[in-house]
Amino acid sequence: MVKHFGRWISTLLIGLSLIGPIAPIDSAPPANLHPYLADLAAHTPEALVSVIVQKTGTGPAVEAQVRALGGQIVAELDIIHGFAAILPAGQTIALAHTPGVRAVSYNAPMAETACGDCTTTGKLANTYIKSIRANQVWSRLQGQGIGVAVVDSGVNWQADLYTTMGQNRVVANVGFHNGYNATTFDAYSHGSHVAGIIGGNGRSSDGAYVGVAPQASIINVKVSDDLQSGAGTALSVVQGLQWILQNKALYNIRVVNLSLNSAVAESYHTSAIDAAVEVLWFNGIVVVAAAGNSGMGADYPPANDPFIITVGAVEDKGTASISDDAVAVFSTYGTTSAGYAKPELVAPGRNIVSLMGNSGQGLPAAHPGNVVSYNGSAYFRMSGTSMAAPMVSGAVALLLQDEPQLTPDQVKYRLMATANKSWGGYTSAKAGAGILDIAAAVAGSTTQSANTGTQASRLLWSGAQPVTWSSVNWNSVNWNSVNWNSVNWNSVNWNSVNWNSTYWGP
Repeated sequence: MVKHFGRWISTLLIGLSLIGPIAPIDSAPPANLHPYLADLAAHTPEALVSVIVQKTGTGPAVEAQVRALGGQIVAELDIIHGFAAILPAGQTIALAHTPGVRAVSYNAPMAETACGDCTTTGKLANTYIKSIRANQVWSRLQGQGIGVAVVDSGVNWQADLYTTMGQNRVVANVGFHNGYNATTFDAYSHGSHVAGIIGGNGRSSDGAYVGVAPQASIINVKVSDDLQSGAGTALSVVQGLQWILQNKALYNIRVVNLSLNSAVAESYHTSAIDAAVEVLWFNGIVVVAAAGNSGMGADYPPANDPFIITVGAVEDKGTASISDDAVAVFSTYGTTSAGYAKPELVAPGRNIVSLMGNSGQGLPAAHPGNVVSYNGSAYFRMSGTSMAAPMVSGAVALLLQDEPQLTPDQVKYRLMATANKSWGGYTSAKAGAGILDIAAAVAGSTTQSANTGTQASRLLWSGAQPVTWSSVNWNSVNWNSVNWNSVNWNSVNWNSVNWNSTYWGP
């Protein structure tokens, strides 16, 4: 399979070039476009928006245009001679200019950005939510409209991942693995747990176990074999990351969570996974990775990549106060072979209760004592930097909902600048900038960029379209020369990955 990877990439890229969106006839917003949509098109063009389209005639031409513009039809509305659709906000202008379109209006109830505390905090049992202060921004921000890709063992659809109106927030499902369970569902239970930390809304627990961004959209990218301890390969992970890049506009994917590590140490200059996450980063997607659970030592991709956000774990001792927190003994830290200190920051990662996959397989079957029952519903308790990373991913979703124009480098700088160092167990060597503080990050105003001057993976220097460094803007605004063809994929070593960022020790 590996030897055909170059041909596979070429085929996909050729296919994509044939189905690209149709260029708009006019960039000016027409009178038949709702003003709010015109504003979204101007300021957040990649954000997915729900619209209602009314037609002047019959036939499928308008629906075909929606699909050509990267959207999808979600409902027929014959009563008004129209339909409902979801598409990138920037494409609504082109849609409104399409012959046969009478009006394009905003489907306001499905895309509301102000929440009014729609997820209750009164019965919250997850103390980590309070220690990272996520609940303090929920009255306004819960991740609505932000897509978070979970590259993991799959995600099982369950009540906590549906809206109160019954809409599934797992908006896309794709798999890149050849082992047992060829579906995109999670028989291992790692990916579902991670997804719950990011975006579970606590419906099955009556609000006891709620994730960080409880209205974010989840993109399920399964890359593992359920029967091999949740293991995948570097190839399957890179395939998943490439799919994310190709579909980022369709699902407004702004964040990628990687609660996995390579099984072997490797320089970020030669790692295929590191090269792939950098391509995503340079294309506006924030990448968050678990540091790992090996204690001191920091050269396992993707956690060793200097651009992305690497997250270590703290023990919150079951209290909302961080005064008693300490870096978990298992949390990986150190300086990479290239000289970069990791992790960038830490978040709670010990005894975290979140969603469970299938109770009779995978981790719940191996660790039945970790199953947590609440009012007849089953959750699962796990520890590791695998659990800390999705807290940061959820935090990024909240921050980008509030300030969608921020670049990945600006997000990284903001989170580090506002992290909390005021706790007894803090050391910069083990905890980086400190404990994640979501309320402080949202209240912050700095737009400075991290990573300025950091050297990109050398694999990006030698592909079919290598990066021209003279064209690179180190403020992360102009990275247009960085694409999948920038990487020399034929020179990489396709090593395996595993979920050693989950901890089962004492």
